[in-house]
Amino acid sequence: MKKLMTMTRQFRDDENGAAMVEYTVLLGIITVAVIATVALVGTWVSTEWTTLNTTLNTATTPAP
Repeated sequence: MKKLMTMTRQFRDDENGAAMVEYTVLLGIITVAVIATVALVGTWVSTEWTTLNTTLNTATTPAP
């Protein structure tokens, strides 16, 4: 346990550790932005395909 605490303190005091934390936070923000963008674009594409399908079905259905 003492070795773990020593390693934690060294990591905390090391500037590389702080930089790694900053990059990890930045990576998290980018990841959330990408996931949100993919979800929004996916919803938009789904809506467009549904609209196109409905329009084509209406246009090609013969009148009674």
